[in-house]
This record gives sequence, structure tokens and C-alpha cells, in this order.
Amino acid sequence: MTDPLPPAATPAGPPAEADPLRHPERVGPYRVLGVLAHGGMGMVYVAEQTEPVRRRVALKVIKAGMDTREVVARFEAERQALAVMDHPSIAKVLDGGATADGRPYFVMELVKGVAITEYCDTHRLSTRERLLVFIDVCHAVQHAHQKGVIHRDIKPSNVLVMLQDGNPVPKVIDFGIAKALAHPLTEHSMLTEVGRAIGTPAYMSPEQADPSALDVDTRTDIYSLGVLLYELLVGSLPLDPDQMGLSLFLMRLANREATPTTPSARFSTLGNAAKTVSMQRRSDPRTLRSELRGDLDWIVMKALEPDRTRRYETVNGLAMDISRHLHDEPVIARPPSTLYRLSRFARRNRLAVAAGATVAAALVIGLTVAGLALVRARRAETLARREAETSRQVASFLTGLFRVSDPSEARGNSVTAREILDRGADRIGGELAQQPLVQAQLMRTMGVVYREMGLFAQAQPLLERSIATRRALVPDDDPEMQASLLELARLGQQQGRFAAAESLYKVTLRVRERTLGPDSPDLMVPLSALGGMLVTRGRYPEAESLLVRAVTLRAKSTAPEDAEYARTLRHLASAYLAQKRYVDAEPAFRRALAMYERVAGADHPDVGRTLNNLGIVYYSLQRYDEAEQYYLRAEANLSKALGEDHPNIASININLGEIDWHRHRYPDAEAHLRRALAILAKRVEPSHPSIATAELDLANILRDAGRLAEADAHYRKALQIREAAFGREAPSVAEVVTEYAKLRRLRGK
Repeated sequence: MTDPLPPAATPAGPPAEADPLRHPERVGPYRVLGVLAHGGMGMVYVAEQTEPVRRRVALKVIKAGMDTREVVARFEAERQALAVMDHPSIAKVLDGGATADGRPYFVMELVKGVAITEYCDTHRLSTRERLLVFIDVCHAVQHAHQKGVIHRDIKPSNVLVMLQDGNPVPKVIDFGIAKALAHPLTEHSMLTEVGRAIGTPAYMSPEQADPSALDVDTRTDIYSLGVLLYELLVGSLPLDPDQMGLSLFLMRLANREATPTTPSARFSTLGNAAKTVSMQRRSDPRTLRSELRGDLDWIVMKALEPDRTRRYETVNGLAMDISRHLHDEPVIARPPSTLYRLSRFARRNRLAVAAGATVAAALVIGLTVAGLALVRARRAETLARREAETSRQVASFLTGLFRVSDPSEARGNSVTAREILDRGADRIGGELAQQPLVQAQLMRTMGVVYREMGLFAQAQPLLERSIATRRALVPDDDPEMQASLLELARLGQQQGRFAAAESLYKVTLRVRERTLGPDSPDLMVPLSALGGMLVTRGRYPEAESLLVRAVTLRAKSTAPEDAEYARTLRHLASAYLAQKRYVDAEPAFRRALAMYERVAGADHPDVGRTLNNLGIVYYSLQRYDEAEQYYLRAEANLSKALGEDHPNIASININLGEIDWHRHRYPDAEAHLRRALAILAKRVEPSHPSIATAELDLANILRDAGRLAEADAHYRKALQIREAAFGREAPSVAEVVTEYAKLRRLRGK
């Protein structure tokens, strides 16, 4: 779908569909504003919904005179196909029904985007940038396939791209001729009529063009994606029906007689147009031809194989091969050879290979392979020696550090863990100056401990110095460097600096994917961290996708359960909870709780945090007595582990205050909220989102207790913080506005 047209006047006389630009005033409860698009079987309008929320939507209605059994079946299939899917790159279905004259309609989110090819050309995206957007399209289609739905009409106008937070986000639309894989989407038949192909010819697979074929499967979408990828790379179709006539084109396609040239070969035939195509990709003809030749030729042609048994088996396989190409790894589409794999290795390690080439130019490939093995062995030996020395230095430092608890040193004074930590932070800058990597490791460890204690101001300089020290000595893909960046991102998230934290999470995930491979169970940690962040930012489907991938990868590992696995389950449960999927959230939280208790012990802080999460589940279900018991258990755990003034204790008091508010116990509720605000004032910045939550809850309590003037200032403070943290259009901002409006009404304003 595209941006809406200006509203048109309601026509008189013939049916609205007689003129594509004319439209009815209303369809069901929706006010029609204008025509969005019209296709072979349906009209798409931009419409306005007023209840229960006000928003603009896309409304698709079957055309008058088109309501045959077959067309209605396809229309119902599209509605059902979209309804079963939940992916950030697939347009969501919001509602459905029938018009007054019995024609079915459905309502979906309004996608304010343009066709993917138009977007890429208008914004002059490079080849690499186009491939990254295309990978997102692949993930959306793969999601549809996992839900048992084939699209069967993938083309640029059905893949729209819009800007979201400054990044291009594709949306796959129009599942109007989708076909169910495992079960019928409706009770009506969806069989293709004999002698009649369904789809758009230029993007149609050979088996889809064959009128006698009834077993079209997911590989037809892979072929269409190959055509789309070809067009994104070269700017023209691999096979153009207009050049040979539609009937001849479909016949040759169905008979597997139409074989396109490779993208690089087609680009070489463009003549003067090659310069324009190159400029649209921020390149020049020679460079672009070089980019296309090789891996991309192989990838596209594998997707366009006339024999579907030789195509990629899944859309995910196509996406992974493109990802391998982007990371200079060997692609599956290309026949394996030693020389090819060595060339990929050289691309991934340009500096190292360039330096080694001056020394090893005269060696044969066999000696090179042996030399590489020797280098790896020596590197491993060096790393082992370095780690052993690091362990010795750490042990020596900690021995001196903990000597403060010796009675002869303490001289009768009690010594707390915080005092030991502070003493270590003071000493580490002066000591171990000759051992910078040891120093960096200890700085990171102490920074993490400060962060867990809620002492964010003390944690930040230690983590930043740890990263700066490592950056001067090791490459960016060093595992310890990535671990340090991950901890700094976690700190930023807890401080409410969400954009900075998300950027760091994405950096660590990209590096780990490149160094570990896309299917490594060790990707769970960065996937989990980023997914948890996106839950906090309200991007729930995107978060769920990452977290499900993290759990799936970890489930393949034979490693024993650990706290990171439990944390990932807790993040996934939080994504379910935020989407009000309580039946999924509760067992996931309970599984995480049991795992934490097994691997970390019942008194671990994450046990307390998970108890608090379970309390939120029961609070959301209005089972307040159960919720309160979990909150109190969580408070006892976290107070013992982290202290009475930790930000987690503030969160629990906010939750307890909400329960008392619902019970109309306003003095108790106010006491909980003021305690939470007092803790947060000492531990976080004034702009932290947790303060906004406490201010909103306190305002609600004061309003309902009749203290209207006092409540006003708290609403305004909550609104200011949330708008700055999440943007004016965020649901959390709408929550404040809604409650504040109730106060304004009570005050006669």
C-alpha cells in the first residue's frame, strides 16, 4: 500500500467501483477517505477508524460483480493468510467483516511506503544496502512459509519500503493469491483453474506458469524473490514478457525453455543505461559489473533455476547465502574449490593477507595451508600463555585487594563488599599499568559488579576505560572486546540511554555473526540482549523474532543450562507479556525461574527479578492477591541481594503501589510510589523512564484521591520524560495523555 490520495467526494449514481477514484462514504464502522489502490479483484481504500482508537487504516473490499465463489475464496484466503502472521515486515490484519451488500472486506495497517525498486533507486542505495533490505524481505517471506502460507505474487509493488527510525523497513503486502501449505485457509477450494495461471507473469515461476501443475510449493516464492533480486541489482527483469508476447512467454516459461543471462552479463548489454543504473547504486559501470560478477551471479541464478529441485530449499537459505557474501564467506550457490575458498579468506582478512603476501609470495598453496596451521597453533599457544599470565596477575591483585578484610588490616572495623570494590577501583589505575589487558579485564569485571549493584555512575568510567584499553591492543572482533561492548550496552539500557545501547547491541551481534557463523549457539547472548532491549522500546514482534531465534539456537547446543539461557527465556517471556499473551508468558517465566534456581541458587537477584515478572503477569490478569505475594517475595530476595535502595526495589514498589491503587488504598499506594521516587532520585538520571512510570502512577493515585492540583504536575513530568525517551507517538506516551485527559476533564479544563 502507498500514501493515501486526497479524500474524494461521495459519488452519486453508479456503483463506487465504476470509477476507481470514486468511493463509498463508509464501509462497516470505517469512514472512507480515498482510494488507495485497485486490483483485479479488490478495491483498497484509506479509511479512518475512530473507536476504540483513532487511526488511519487500509481497507480492502471485494469488487462489485467479482463476488464469484473462486474470487471470494481467494479474498477470504488473503484475510486468513495475513491474520495468522505476526512479523514486522508483513502488513498486519486489524479487522474484517462484510459490507451491507454482503461483500467481504478486511482492514490492515496503513503502510506509507513505496515499491522496493522505486525506494532503492530514489534513495540511491548501494548494492550492499539493497541486499540488506532484501534480506529483511526474505525473513518476512520465510515467516509466511513457517505459518503455512505461500505468497505466489512477490513483485516490487507488493514489497513496500518505508522509513522507521531513519532505517528502511520493507513490508510485504497483498497475499491475495496466497496458497495454504499444510491446511486450507478457508472452507472453500483454492485450486488454480486448468488453463489459467495465477500471478504476475514477469515474476512467476515455471511451475506456477504451468496450468497443469497443482503442487506449487514454497520454492515458487524463491523464484519470484530471485526475479526481484535481479531487478534490484541490474535495474531490469531477467525475462521480459513484453519482448516476446505474453502467451509465448508463459509457454516457454512453463516448458523450462526460458533461461535468463546472469546479472553481470545483462548489465554489460545495457549500453548508455548502464551509467544511470550505476549512479542509482552510488557506483560506476566498471565497479558495479565487478560487484555483480561472481557470488551474486551464482546466488541469483540458483534462485532462478527452472528446475525447482536445484533452487534454494528455503527462503532462509537464500538469505543466509546473501549474508555469507556480505561477510566475504564462501556461498553455497557457488561450486566449491580450494582457490575460491582461499579468495574468500583473503577478502575477510585483507590486512593480514597483504602483510603475509610479501613474505609468502614464493610458497605453493600446500605450504601456505601448512603455514596457516602452524600460525594457528602458535597463536593458540600465545593466547594460552597470555591467559595464564592474566590469571596469575588477577589472583595477585585480588589477594592484595581482599587483604583489607584481614583483622590485622581492618583493625576491628567491619568491611563491606562495596568498600572492597571501591578500594579495587581506586587501585586498579595505578597498579597493573604494565599489564593493560589484565587491567582491562578487571575494569570490566568491577564495572559489571557496580552495574549489578545499581551504581551506574561508578560503572560507566570503568567499562569505558576497559574498552579503550583493549581497542589499542586487540582487533575489534576480539571476543573480550565484544564482551566489554555488550556490558557497556547493558549499562546504557539500565540508564535509559536506549538508542546508544541498541547501537552497541547491533554492533556486537554483527561481529559475532561474522566470526561465529549465523547458526552458532553462542549467538544467543547478543541476540538475547538486543531482543530484551527491543522489548523495552516497545518493538515487540521484532524482539520476539530475535529471542525465538536465540532460544532455538541455544536449544541445539549440548552445553549445560546457565544463567544466560535463563535470561533469554525471561526476555522472551517479557515479549509475550508485553503483547498480552499471558498463556505464553507465564510458563516461560516459570521455566526461567526454575533454571535460575538450579544454576544460580534461590537467593540470586535474577530469581527475584523473575518473581517480579510473574507478579506482573498476575497483576495484568487482575489476580491482585497472587501478584502481591510474588512482588513481596521478589522484594525480600532483592533487598537481601542488592540492598534496600537498589533501582529494582523501586520497580517493585511501583508495582505494589499499582495494586493498592486498584484496591483504592490510596495512602498505602502513595507511600510505595514516593519510596520508589526517592530511590530513583539517588540512583538514576532525572530523565530515566522508570521515574516517568512512578510519576504517572503517583499522579493517578492523587487524582483518584481527589487531590487534583497536586496530580497535575506529576502528569506533566511523566509526559515530558516519556516523550523525550520514546517519541511523541509511542504507546507509553499515549498512556500518560489518556490519564492526564481524565484529570483535565475533572478540573473542568
